[in-house]
Amino acid sequence: MSSLLRVQGRIGQRTLLLTTAAVPLTGWAVHATVLLRQSARKDKDPLTGLLRRDVYTARARRILARHGDDTVLVMVDADHFKAVNDTMGHPAGDAVLAAFGARLTAWAGPRASVGRLGGDEFAVVLELKAGRRAQRLEQLVRMLHTPVVLDDGRTVDVAASVGAAAPASVGSRDLTVLQRAADAALYDGKHSGRAVLATAQHRTVPSINGRRAGRPGTALWGRAA
Repeated sequence: MSSLLRVQGRIGQRTLLLTTAAVPLTGWAVHATVLLRQSARKDKDPLTGLLRRDVYTARARRILARHGDDTVLVMVDADHFKAVNDTMGHPAGDAVLAAFGARLTAWAGPRASVGRLGGDEFAVVLELKAGRRAQRLEQLVRMLHTPVVLDDGRTVDVAASVGAAAPASVGSRDLTVLQRAADAALYDGKHSGRAVLATAQHRTVPSINGRRAGRPGTALWGRAA
């Protein structure tokens, strides 16, 4: 065999060895990518792309532990959502929920915990210092009152009720306490287009039909729903 053929043979064997060795590595990379995507699907609500309740809860508690009194919890409830489904159809309702999910994600930023708790109810936990809360909640209300344009060109007028709770205002850093207080504040401003900041009094508001009845809170900003 000529020296040229021997060199070509060695190169061919080396190439074959490298190619064979790369196959399982590539296979594991693809497998890992699939697992990550599956995990992401399990972690997120398929319609809105927001975190599922348990994932939201775990991340929210980490944010509270890390940032303490510089944290705020925001509850959001879509107003008149049943009317959208009844008059424009469930695809329109789904589009509204997806739009709310996108707006909440854009507003809160990548470090927040943004979850869909069920139906048309959402929650956000993020670092937000006291001096910026009023301005940022005003911004959120404006975003959630912006009409949603459907794929067929129809426009849906939307609105949402917003309640917020901060550890210093409520007197607790416990996620459950903050969530209940924010929910009570939300119902103070239900259908009013105002973001309402909870006070310590909202911790003691009794539950009515599984939801909490409101007491006077601090209205941060208003727009008629």
